Amino acid sequence: MRKWRNAVVTAAWVAVGTAAGALGAWQLASADSDGAGGAAHSRPLDEAAVRRALAASDPPPTSRSTPTPPSPSRPLTPPASSPPSAERSTVRFTGGSATVECRADGTVRLVSWSPADGFHIDDDVERGPAAVARLEAEPGDDDEQPDLPYEIRCVGGTPRAQVVPDTDDD
Repeated sequence: MRKWRNAVVTAAWVAVGTAAGALGAWQLASADSDGAGGAAHSRPLDEAAVRRALAASDPPPTSRSTPTPPSPSRPLTPPASSPPSAERSTVRFTGGSATVECRADGTVRLVSWSPADGFHIDDDVERGPAAVARLEAEPGDDDEQPDLPYEIRCVGGTPRAQVVPDTDDD
């Protein structure tokens, strides 16, 4: 009798564990396939998917109306300055990659950055907007490899990353 009870208890635990695993797998599968972004750990987005997601999150452009001359009842006020329009793109470099805005006025702004495997990005990032944005990719655990300081500029509306001499003394 005791053997049967141990076998039933063991079978019950196996059944509960299997059901929990199946429920978790079903939940992850349904979260990934719902088309709305799903789970936070789902597959990485390719560049086209990132562009679609960014386009969906940006507010629609407002139509420009023709200016009306001021009337005595309506005082003339200068229009609110809006940031220059910007085109986002990704620039890749040895130590990682960065999402960059090349603005109509020729300035650059780093939106985000991500280190490559074996690197990290130093904390003193100069993200702009400015004529040049700067960041430094540092090898993870290898003090033998040099740091890679980059300057990022927009040339003809396209971001370009260039390694510059390291002026840091450490």
